[in-house]
Amino acid sequence: MCGFTGFVNIKEKFKQDSKIILKNMNHTLARRGPDEDGYFISDCAFLAHKRLIVIDPDGGKQPMIEHTSHGDYIICYNGQIYNTKELREILIQNGFAFKGHCDTEVILKGYIHFGKEIVHHLNGIFAFVIWNTKTNELFMARDHFGVKPLFYSIHQNTLIFGSEIKAIFQYPGIEKILDSQGISELLGIGPSHTPGTTIFKNIFELKPAHFAIFNEYGLQIKRYWKLHSEEHKDNLSKTCEKVHYLLKDAIERQLVSDVPLCTFLSGGLDSSIITKFAADFYEKKKLPPLDTYSIDYVDNDKNFVKSDFQPNSDNYYIDLMCKNLHTKHHNIVIDTPELASYLYDSMIARDMPRNG
Repeated sequence: MCGFTGFVNIKEKFKQDSKIILKNMNHTLARRGPDEDGYFISDCAFLAHKRLIVIDPDGGKQPMIEHTSHGDYIICYNGQIYNTKELREILIQNGFAFKGHCDTEVILKGYIHFGKEIVHHLNGIFAFVIWNTKTNELFMARDHFGVKPLFYSIHQNTLIFGSEIKAIFQYPGIEKILDSQGISELLGIGPSHTPGTTIFKNIFELKPAHFAIFNEYGLQIKRYWKLHSEEHKDNLSKTCEKVHYLLKDAIERQLVSDVPLCTFLSGGLDSSIITKFAADFYEKKKLPPLDTYSIDYVDNDKNFVKSDFQPNSDNYYIDLMCKNLHTKHHNIVIDTPELASYLYDSMIARDMPRNG
């Protein structure tokens, strides 16, 4: 959800007509952020943001600027930080004051305090850039597993970046040239691909668990985290206890919002588990029943073919979950290919999973 784009050149000042370029780039991200847009423009840094409002409607506007005695810091961010409350308390203890309660402000002030080490303090999904006016330096970071996208290209000493590649293509001089290796990977092992690459020449993605610094010395990229595999030694009881704790903690941390939340309930195991923990949380907090949504197709019940893998249609399991969890369910029936295509494109634009 949300999206951002922009370009930075440390060695040369941009012309004023670059504002039009920035607006064109930001316009391509409209589906990611239909609620609000914002811009930051200086001599050598142009940043833009498209916002989908979830937390702190008034206090979370972007690009967000923090004025300090040693320069200004400006952030554009897409994602959600699940340990915002804990991190905010640490920053308050270190003398920081907050104007709102959004995670954007926590990341920005966390960077001011921790510098590049901020990535080691973040629990969540994120992609963000922070411009430092004193050092003329751009900091970019992407979450541990690359849930949130961040692409970039370098053209004539200018770093161009965006949440989607199509934003980068709006910058003059960036050409749509297919890369033979990228196309081979798309056809051969897609949707997998070599981390850091795309199907276009000179268009790259910031790898998951990496941050980058762009300054007068160019672009430096560094890995900040790596997944380690260890032997599983817990017995069944301990394993169940740990899995339950991890699921409960991960799901409940994602239920923080200033706007209504819902789950996409397909009847499958994963969406049902998520809905179960979310519904229990709503009941514990004495909130109204959780809204759940599912998608069906006209005449799907007539055309459904049973198998050993799926003896019943999704609706059977969806109804079963809704009755047991007491959720408020909404079933969207698709009757045209155009509607199906629109919903699919919308899910892609907002980084949503395309299955249950």
